[in-house]
Amino acid sequence: MRNIVIGSGPAGRLASVELGKLGEEVLLIEKNQIGGTCCNEGCMVICGLTDITKFIETNNKFNTLGFIKSQIEVSYEKIVEKIKETQDLFHSINQMENEMVGNTIVYGEAAIEGDSITVNGESHEYENLLIATGARPFIPDIPGKEYGLTNKDILKIDQVPEKMNIMGGGIVACEIANIYSKLGCEVNVFARSTFLKTIDSDAKEYINKKLIPEVNIYENTSIIEVDKNKVVTSNNEEYEGVPFFATGRTPNSEIVSDLVELNPDNTIKINKLMQTSVDNVYAAGDITGGIQLTPVARMEGICAARNMAGYANTVDYNSIGQSITLNMDVSFVKDNEVSDENLKTLSIPGMVGLGGFWNTISRETGMTKITLNEDENKIKELTAISPNSLDSVAYLSYLMRIKSDLNEFDNFVELHPSNDTVNVLLKRAWL
Repeated sequence: MRNIVIGSGPAGRLASVELGKLGEEVLLIEKNQIGGTCCNEGCMVICGLTDITKFIETNNKFNTLGFIKSQIEVSYEKIVEKIKETQDLFHSINQMENEMVGNTIVYGEAAIEGDSITVNGESHEYENLLIATGARPFIPDIPGKEYGLTNKDILKIDQVPEKMNIMGGGIVACEIANIYSKLGCEVNVFARSTFLKTIDSDAKEYINKKLIPEVNIYENTSIIEVDKNKVVTSNNEEYEGVPFFATGRTPNSEIVSDLVELNPDNTIKINKLMQTSVDNVYAAGDITGGIQLTPVARMEGICAARNMAGYANTVDYNSIGQSITLNMDVSFVKDNEVSDENLKTLSIPGMVGLGGFWNTISRETGMTKITLNEDENKIKELTAISPNSLDSVAYLSYLMRIKSDLNEFDNFVELHPSNDTVNVLLKRAWL
C-alpha cells in the first residue's frame, strides 16, 4: 500500500480524499466512527444542541414581546436520538466521499510495526504513513476524577442535570455552559485563571452580561475534588451538581511514541511539510498540537497529502479565525504579523437584520470591534458578535491572510439586510 492514513477526523479524512483525487493508493484506518471528534463528540454535537437553545430563547423572547403565546416541552432524550440519526448521515457521506475517489476504508485498531500496519489481524506495508489520531479530553489528576463528564459523554446522558459544575475557562466551557443553562440547568463555571482569557475584554463582557447572564462564573478558582454530584474548590467550598471537565485536550500519540519524535507535551513534532522525524511518516490535526480547530486540521491534512504525493506544500497559520458557538455567534481573528504601533480601535453595536431584528428592543444586537494599524493600512484584530459573524469574520480573516490593503474595501457592497457592522466600520476607518 503506497499511503496509509490512521484516523478519519477532519485531518485524516480530508488527507485521504486529497490523496485519492491525486490518483494515489490509500488505505484509511479508523478505530471507531468516521468523522473524528468534530462529527461525533465535538463541533457538530455543540451545533445541534445550540440550535435547540436558540429556538428556546427566541420563543421566550417572542412570548415576552407578547405576539406569540407558546410553551415548549423539551425532550433531551429525543434530541440525542435525532443527533445520532444525523451523525449516521454524516458517516455515510464521509465514507462515500472517500470511496468515490477509490480509497479503501478499514475499521479497527491499528498497530505500527516498522514499515507495516496491522489492523484486524492483517498486515499492510506502506511507503507513506499519515498519523491523524487526534486528541481526547484531558482530565486532571484529582480525587474522584472518574465521576467527571466530558464532551464524550454529552450523548450518553439521558436528561439535563438539575445542576452542573464545569471545570475550565475556555471556549468549550463557555459553549457547554450556554447549552445546559438554556436547557434549564443551574450552571457554575470554575476557571483556574481568567474566564475566556484569549477573548477581547469588551466581547467577554458582552458574552457574560448578554449571552450567558444566568451562568455563575468563578475565576481564579480550582477544583480539588469531585464526586458524583458535587465538587470541592480550592477555597474548600462545596457546590452541588454534576461535574464536567472542559480542561483541555491531550494527544492520542501513544501509537507512534516509539517511532517518531514527540514534543514535551506528547504532541508529534513536525516540520512545515507536516513531516515527522521519520521522512515518510507525516502527522496532521490535533495530534500535532498548535491551533486545534477543524478548519486547521483540514488544511494540515490536505497539506500532508500533497507532500506525500510529491507536491511540495506548506500551511500558513497567520490570521486564523476562531469562534464561540453561542445563541449569538462570537467570532474573532488576530494578525500577529501586523505591528502593535500606531493602532486605532473602532467599535459599534450590531445592526438590525435577519436574525437580529427582535434583539433591538432589548439592546442586545451584538457588537463589532476592529483594531487597525494606520501606518500599514492593515487590520490588526477583529471581534464580531452577530447572527452572521462566522461568515463576515471568515472573509475578513482571508483578506488579512493575503495582506489585503484596507482601501480595497471601498468597493465592497454588503448584501442587505445584513446585521454585521464590519463593512460599516471599515468604511468609517479613516474618518
